[in-house]
Amino acid sequence: MKQIFKSLIIAFAMYSKVPMPKVDWSKENMRYVMCFFPAVGAVIGGTIVLWEYIADNLMISHVLYTVVLVLLPLFLTGGIHMDGFMDTTDALSSYQPREKKLEILKDPNIGAFAVIACVAYYMLTFGVWYEVNQVQLPVLAIGFILSRALSGLSVVTFPMAKNSGLAATFSNEAKKRLTRNIMVLFILICSAIMVMLNWQLGILVIISTLLTFMYYYHMSSKEFGGITGDLAGYFLQLCELVMVVSVVIGGKLCG
Repeated sequence: MKQIFKSLIIAFAMYSKVPMPKVDWSKENMRYVMCFFPAVGAVIGGTIVLWEYIADNLMISHVLYTVVLVLLPLFLTGGIHMDGFMDTTDALSSYQPREKKLEILKDPNIGAFAVIACVAYYMLTFGVWYEVNQVQLPVLAIGFILSRALSGLSVVTFPMAKNSGLAATFSNEAKKRLTRNIMVLFILICSAIMVMLNWQLGILVIISTLLTFMYYYHMSSKEFGGITGDLAGYFLQLCELVMVVSVVIGGKLCG
């Protein structure tokens, strides 16, 4: 039980800016870290719903409301997943051999393509979140859990591009079968809740996320020979953007 609690602390310490007590990042304590990754998404989703309630009661302008809505996940995670998105964009845009792409992922410097991709990402994110209404918001709040469940599932099931790095560490030290089962359970529960909230939007989100997950597997295998922590972050950011786009377009089509 103590190791499980420490894994929870490490999960939040690594993947969020929520203050956590210090624990030893030992092999034993890291075995269940991925099991708690979706819990970080639950905090983000809950914070977004809370912000919607606050903004509505304070009659905050829709522009300011959307800006904060877009930035909340970034602030709560410390940008760790966006860092992976930018590094992966740089690597993919280089059109270099696989070994060189992996080196670019490790490079602490950012390139022009990473900056362009980041700016374009948040411009598009602001645009689609601006269109989200109160009916659609709860579905997307659950989406922050779903995206992390899928990302966590990839860490313990997809091949690793290298035997070092954060993703490889968590994958090697994870109780893989238990973690995989818990991630699948999270995915099923999130999917069921989305469908219950709004069956049309829920189905659209499920389909769009599964397609993104398939692309992630194909791209990572072809371009990098497996996944890394950066690629997992790239997928998570892309998945969350795809979910919002699918909900907004679905809302328009379904009325």
